[in-house]
Amino acid sequence: MKAAPRSVRALAAVVVRALAEEGVEAVLTGGAVVSLYTNNAYESKDLDFVCAAGRERVERAMASIGFRREGRSFVREGIPFTVEFPTGPLALGEHVGVRPAGRLRVGATLIRLLSPAQCVMDRLAWFFHNRDRQCLDQAVAVASSQAVSLDAIRRWARGENDEEGWTVFLEALKRS
Repeated sequence: MKAAPRSVRALAAVVVRALAEEGVEAVLTGGAVVSLYTNNAYESKDLDFVCAAGRERVERAMASIGFRREGRSFVREGIPFTVEFPTGPLALGEHVGVRPAGRLRVGATLIRLLSPAQCVMDRLAWFFHNRDRQCLDQAVAVASSQAVSLDAIRRWARGENDEEGWTVFLEALKRS
């Protein structure tokens, strides 16, 4: 890696390329996706990738771009972001084995990520199950800045069994 990436988008592309060199496919999830969809209205300081590869291949890929493991994160001097690999499979709340619908091209690199609607679902899952208000705010920010189907999100939300949380989301979305 020549210069240190200074944005979520640039670092995601570097990580995806390094993982691909090791034969690893990964999906970008979490707050980094919120950052991308809101033009950094919410700025994540970590990138979460879900992948089905063994730890050794992931560690080789990350070492090849100068990252070292520090606890559950990978860090590199001079880069303001950490990279994490939460345990899969990819899930949106209670819905496991989700197929990512988002794609982002950075130069020649194709990054697989949650679609805007899936990103809203991901953030709402954290709000519904943990009452994480920051995740509620992130869900509202994405839903306000991207074209998403509230009907599709509502159908998903029914499976999460949190009518009160859904109502809080809708009220916050109206205020935004």
